[in-house]
Amino acid sequence: MDYSLYRLVKKWASDRPEDIALSSVGSSISWAQLDDAVHNMSQCLREQDISRGDVIAAVSKNSVELLLLYLACLNIGALCALLAPQPFTRLEAKLKVLGTDKVWLGKGHGKVLENMTSQQKSVFSSLCSVDLSTSFFRHIDWGEEYQDHPLDLASIVFTSGSTAEPKAVAHSAAQHIASADGLLQKLRFTQTDSWLLSLPMYHVSGLAIVWRWLFTGAKLIIGEGKDLQADLQGATHASLVPTQLQRLLEKGVKLPLTHVLLGGARIPVSLAQEARQQGIETWLGYGMTESASTVTAKQVDGKEGVGDILPNRDLKVDGKYIYIGGKTLASGYYKQGKLTPLTQNGWFNTRDLGDWQDGELKILGREDNLFVSGGENIHCESIERVLNELSDIRYSVVIPVADSEFGARPVAVLACERMPEKLYLENHLAGKLEKYKWPIAYYLMPDELMASEGIKAPRQAVNQWFFDNHRYFSRVKA
Repeated sequence: MDYSLYRLVKKWASDRPEDIALSSVGSSISWAQLDDAVHNMSQCLREQDISRGDVIAAVSKNSVELLLLYLACLNIGALCALLAPQPFTRLEAKLKVLGTDKVWLGKGHGKVLENMTSQQKSVFSSLCSVDLSTSFFRHIDWGEEYQDHPLDLASIVFTSGSTAEPKAVAHSAAQHIASADGLLQKLRFTQTDSWLLSLPMYHVSGLAIVWRWLFTGAKLIIGEGKDLQADLQGATHASLVPTQLQRLLEKGVKLPLTHVLLGGARIPVSLAQEARQQGIETWLGYGMTESASTVTAKQVDGKEGVGDILPNRDLKVDGKYIYIGGKTLASGYYKQGKLTPLTQNGWFNTRDLGDWQDGELKILGREDNLFVSGGENIHCESIERVLNELSDIRYSVVIPVADSEFGARPVAVLACERMPEKLYLENHLAGKLEKYKWPIAYYLMPDELMASEGIKAPRQAVNQWFFDNHRYFSRVKA
């Protein structure tokens, strides 16, 4: 099979032209119509002097326009860097990494324009704004051939990793296809199925959904992002966090889902059992941006492990450090037209700590998130996993703070609608977590930090907010 995503559009348009490829907000388009739409979008970009090797910064939540722009960039050999709507200060830093002035502001772009200084407005006005408005109002018959990107790249997704410096992770089409192929050898997804694009394309987990869709020739659903239950209509597959699935099941409505890939927290086996009663398989896994999403996966079984290695991936644990390799590993970090390889020897040190237990990988935490309290090693993730079991907590971020007696103690910042009582939280921790790991205080995460569409706020951002607003606490000295 051809490893170009856009050529997959052509393949399905040729093999199954009338089958539905994409559904969004009450309308659907066939593979043949999708092929035409990508052709038109490609010509729209060419008319704006965007060509092979150019980089477009696409700042948008999920939308049909964003998807078509991404496919069209692949078609003409340009590179689409997928970015979350964010304040201009942060966006400007990423544009410098990309080395581009070509920007498309899509759904949710208002955040970019908020509170801009006069100097930022001047910089913003000098950017080359990409216009997609004309691509939907014509049918172009043109014969130009598909063009590969000069560095054979198909996507850029930013990750902060364990540092504050944003890194632009670049993957090829072959790497994305290898990722989709490996997972779908284990998790059933056929041409009669449909996957809801429930995670943003600017996150590798959302982009991976797009590649699974194209690899299989199934149907993709792009919802409005306001009502998850409504968006799920007709979807057989979705990627969710446990609290989203829990709330759907609590409503008692029949869901069309057959498979859910869960992430972001420890998965209660009771949730998997409840889903199974509706005929829904629940899966979990371990992955990262550099690996084009999932590296290990399994059906939820109540055990602490995150599954065995998927096809097309390599993984080893050396001195508790998790190393990954294989066909899904990114081409490198992109900066101003150049690639820096992730590794020189075929293995990428994730800085995650893990071990093998009962034949599957167990995640202990990140090297950066380990602190010592009273002589005891504590992983922030070990506390977060237990807190995240509570259905009213979307996710938690544990922060070590300096303590004169113990050296460090944990506090927890909770992403939830209202702050639970401390006694309620401690009753949950009792019997599940040693008392020296209990947070000494709990704080409600502010709205501006709570990321939308099921993705966590960056740990660095939560840490910065916490210490900026709670001056009586201080950071643990290295």
